[in-house]
Amino acid sequence: MLVALTDPIDPAGEAVLRGAGHEVELAAPGGLDALLARAEAVVVRRQLPDDLCARAPRLLAAVRQGVGVDMIPIPDCTAHGVLVANVPGANADSVAEFAIAQMLAIARRAEAMHNALLADGWDRARARTAAAFELRGRTLGLVGVGAVGRRLAEIAGTGFRMRVLGHRRDRDALPPGVDYASLETLFAESDFIVLACPLTEATRGLVSSALLGRMKPGAWLLNLARGAVVQEDALLEALRGGRIGGAALDVYAAQPLAPDHPLRALSNVLLTPHAAGLSREAVLRMSTGAAEEVVRILRGEQPRNLVNPEAWEASRARRQSLGHPEIATA
Repeated sequence: MLVALTDPIDPAGEAVLRGAGHEVELAAPGGLDALLARAEAVVVRRQLPDDLCARAPRLLAAVRQGVGVDMIPIPDCTAHGVLVANVPGANADSVAEFAIAQMLAIARRAEAMHNALLADGWDRARARTAAAFELRGRTLGLVGVGAVGRRLAEIAGTGFRMRVLGHRRDRDALPPGVDYASLETLFAESDFIVLACPLTEATRGLVSSALLGRMKPGAWLLNLARGAVVQEDALLEALRGGRIGGAALDVYAAQPLAPDHPLRALSNVLLTPHAAGLSREAVLRMSTGAAEEVVRILRGEQPRNLVNPEAWEASRARRQSLGHPEIATA
């Protein structure tokens, strides 16, 4: 069967697909629709259209090479018997380490000292240490404590001896060392607030002017989730007014970040191009994990991380209508 790639994956992932006897084809620029029209599966790293199944009449599987499935139109897939899967936890170490790197860069002013040393000399660069501080004893607030949040809590709490607050729907599922806090308390008491939650209807626009207004004047907001979790206009207002310390942003409401975006003109931001989960190790795990899920689905088996289990029965009829072997019993 044909597996479409919206974007390149690690060669090891392609080897898994080809080793199972499938064809693999990367979408050419502007050619995703034509490829989807022929594909039985798609490995996803970019936003798919809401009417995916109308454009992909042979599709059996849409598998996210990563964690967040907001790129996949799940209602459309479910209605048409297309199974959706992802690889949760595959990039948790990468994202957690990235958050620590951002906090260290903010706390120790490493980039500012580097730039000052080159432009202004030794003494001006050393003067930047007047604003430096340690992570030990600071408070980290986690909005979302899944695989990424758990790993980040472990590093921050055990390694840096930070106080860790967490907010999630199931407060009883918080790991040891993480104290539950309401959103209002978390935003008011944290020195660093890390957004590590999925984008859902409940989290869309979650970070409002009201929550930002509760932050300490020197606190930083780190968004490693999705841009739409934050009300961007409210964040811009808080940053421009110097009401918070700053924001380290890896995701944005519209991507890529526009050349004239107002965030680019602010000095109290740290901007990265949606790169937190893209270490070599994480890409390998995500690529092979997604490929293995595709192979399972095309073989008629249930994937390990089925996002829409309600589509399982409908997928039997879809396979039959397309002339594929009977699907296994769930």
